[in-house]
Amino acid sequence: MSQSQPVSTKTNSPATVLFASLIGTTIEFFDFYIYATAAVLVFPKLFFPASDPAAATLQSLATFAIAFFARPVGSAVFGHFGDRIGRKATLVAALLMMGISTVVIGMLPTYAQIGTLAPALLALCRFGQGLGLGGEWGGAVLLATENAPPGKRAWYGMFPQLGAPIGFFLSGGIFLLLSETLTDAEFFSYGWRIPFLASSLLVVVGLYIRLKIHETPDFQKVLDKNERVKVPALTVLRDHRRVLVLGTLIALATFVLFYLMTVFALSWGTTALKFTRKDFLIQQLIAVLFFGLTIPVAALWADRFGRRTTLIWVSAAIAAFGLALAPLFGSGSVVRITVFLSIGLGLMGMTYGPLGTILSELFPPEVRYTGASLTFNLAGILGASLAPYIATWLATNYGLQYVGYYLSGAALISLVALLLVKTGDARTAQAARA
Repeated sequence: MSQSQPVSTKTNSPATVLFASLIGTTIEFFDFYIYATAAVLVFPKLFFPASDPAAATLQSLATFAIAFFARPVGSAVFGHFGDRIGRKATLVAALLMMGISTVVIGMLPTYAQIGTLAPALLALCRFGQGLGLGGEWGGAVLLATENAPPGKRAWYGMFPQLGAPIGFFLSGGIFLLLSETLTDAEFFSYGWRIPFLASSLLVVVGLYIRLKIHETPDFQKVLDKNERVKVPALTVLRDHRRVLVLGTLIALATFVLFYLMTVFALSWGTTALKFTRKDFLIQQLIAVLFFGLTIPVAALWADRFGRRTTLIWVSAAIAAFGLALAPLFGSGSVVRITVFLSIGLGLMGMTYGPLGTILSELFPPEVRYTGASLTFNLAGILGASLAPYIATWLATNYGLQYVGYYLSGAALISLVALLLVKTGDARTAQAARA
């Protein structure tokens, strides 16, 4: 174990901390969502054989899933350095990984130009996105929560979570703008590349802000007490297996809900329900406002009533919402579908707001970056990586009601995990160490 380092006298201002955690996740999720949108609208036509459109869509969604399998790898790699050398440097590296992978996607040749090498390169870049996001989320949450004053840990922890609706709104907005200003021929020729290339500008802003922050107080204490462990991932797997599994299951419903409301809904809405790309994107952008608005509400409840209690009630509501999925989404009515998306993404905000805080509080500071990142990203594999694929298969073969059962089942699993875990309130740190 290495020698302790000198005590840092530098502190982060609340505004700098919250903006640095928010801007990073906004960029990361913007990058992630433009891929999700393109995986439905663009990649099936440009990066896969055009002979079978349905097969091309499924293949495109399969490349979408790759990032979720890369994310736990990113959690282990970036978590190792985040728990060994510090939160700041690791956050900078994660942002660079995600940004470079995204910009390269915007420069890739298509299937018509280089054949099967095109989807292979696309998959490789998608893997890079997953690595970056695997390290980004946990570090951003810790940057916020480990600088939080007493009684406001969930409030601070919700700022990086706000990056998700903001990133989604920006990604949906730019695709909507391109759809409005370009013809289909222009969009598929070069327009789809613009969001990926524009990401480089956001990355520069994010790097500038993150290079100005100092180390978090919690990690500085780990340094001062010489408590760093040699291999954080092994320590998590050896000493914290139970909370690792329960934390993963707690986040399961969050991932299933979000990717049903976004990727699956967009795919099904523009194919089976015959909505235009523009019309459905508008409905999603309206609904994502509820996602953003409910995140701070959930954080306030979590600080007042406890993380665990808040998430128990929200998970029960998601299970009930699953039963209404088919009647609302399958109606074909613009009003009912907008209501469906708004309720779904509103519930998403309610579960997502406290999620980063409760997952980070499951682990002690010396392995917190690794532990929180692994739980979040393992849940991504179980709940998000194949969710659009599974939902499409269920809807095609058995009907939309089975997609609703799928969502309800995921929510019930998360509910059971919340009932079993011994955490979720202001005493979480002690409970995690006990």
